[in-house]
Amino acid sequence: MKVEIWSDIVCPWCYIGKRRFETALAEFAHADDVEVVWRAYELDPNAPRHREGSLADHVARKYGMDAEQARASQERLTDLAAEEGVEFRFDKALPGNTFDAHRLVHLASERGVQDAMKERLLAAYLTEGAPIGDPDTLVALAAEVGLDGEETRDVVFGDRYTDDVRAEERDAVALGITGVPFFVIDRKYGVSGAQASSVLVDVLDNAWREAHPLVMTVGGEMCDDDSCAI
Repeated sequence: MKVEIWSDIVCPWCYIGKRRFETALAEFAHADDVEVVWRAYELDPNAPRHREGSLADHVARKYGMDAEQARASQERLTDLAAEEGVEFRFDKALPGNTFDAHRLVHLASERGVQDAMKERLLAAYLTEGAPIGDPDTLVALAAEVGLDGEETRDVVFGDRYTDDVRAEERDAVALGITGVPFFVIDRKYGVSGAQASSVLVDVLDNAWREAHPLVMTVGGEMCDDDSCAI
């Protein structure tokens, strides 16, 4: 079974959704047979490498609310994240363009550490206040998950994986994805948003049953409701 997850590094719901999916996967009987692939989605493709001002001010401008409403929304997200064991520090967040970060996730996939890279990037931005659009910061974060520094610099300061990221973004459009996180299972089931882990378990179970139907064969004698005296 293949689970593709479209998400962005600067998306708090994506981090919450990652934790809920991990909980679901731990409860899924066939977890060892699940391939998880992280796909790229940019919430703001035109974002600069570093955005000036506080995140609360930016959110307020983007969604037409005042700063107090924006901070209240962030507090709600912080509480929800804490329930999943994640600490959000919106007061420290340094938003920026995430295109290079997505390209690093592709490199990490080829080196067998895609999930670790995704986790490190989310934590760096949402918890630690790392400038997510800064190339040198990305190189340092990649080194923490075991990626080669020279190769990482070639990616960040070059154009490697550009076509791959763009292709995933086109796939998102073709699939009708307009927000993240978005989970796609075997290209048959789609789950929008950071659903509860119980919902995700149900979808995984349904997808597994569809892919592995019970095959009936001719059997021998058996009891049914009325044929055997007890």
